[in-house]
Amino acid sequence: MTEHARKVAVVEDDSELRRTLVEMLGTIPGWDVVGSYPNAEAAMAAMAALQDAGPDLVLMDIQLPGISGIECTAELKKAMPELRILMLTVYDHTQRVFDALAAGACGYLLKRDVPTRLAGALEEAWEGACPISSSVARKVFQHFVKPSPTARGAEFDLTPREQETLDLLAKGKLYKEIADELDIGVETVRYHLQNIYRKLQVRTRTEAVVKYFGQ
Repeated sequence: MTEHARKVAVVEDDSELRRTLVEMLGTIPGWDVVGSYPNAEAAMAAMAALQDAGPDLVLMDIQLPGISGIECTAELKKAMPELRILMLTVYDHTQRVFDALAAGACGYLLKRDVPTRLAGALEEAWEGACPISSSVARKVFQHFVKPSPTARGAEFDLTPREQETLDLLAKGKLYKEIADELDIGVETVRYHLQNIYRKLQVRTRTEAVVKYFGQ
């Protein structure tokens, strides 16, 4: 195991995809795979045995045989509140996203986006953000969006640039896309988001958008 590397585990019933995910994770600097499991039952048993030596982050399939990925997420979060769990799925149903986040998941990534988004999603999750595939984010945020939300910026003491940043975030834009559209650096985007989270008293992009749009 690489010294000081963060530990990640995979829960996926498709054996070929599970092997592929482990191989992909092995190419991402700063992460070591400490387990891969075909179902929720095996994952929960193994992680309970590992105790403090368990993973820092888990990639969790939703549609597992037996106990579902959402149920597994809820149980693991009870035992390990600091564990980050990133859902992997072929589904972009809004209700599944809500259920996964309510169970304690920190993000929701479509399997088709894994080749291009996995490394970035791991870093976002580690930094406390809520990585969500853009197509999923658009569906979720459209569910909450109300007309003319900009007036709420004054209520939360958001600057015009912070409002622009949050509006783009609500459309499912990635940090790099927001930076390009606003002609600023990615670190500046992160700075604006830190201020937004502080002013709205939230910890994730999902909570920020929900609170901003008054739900």
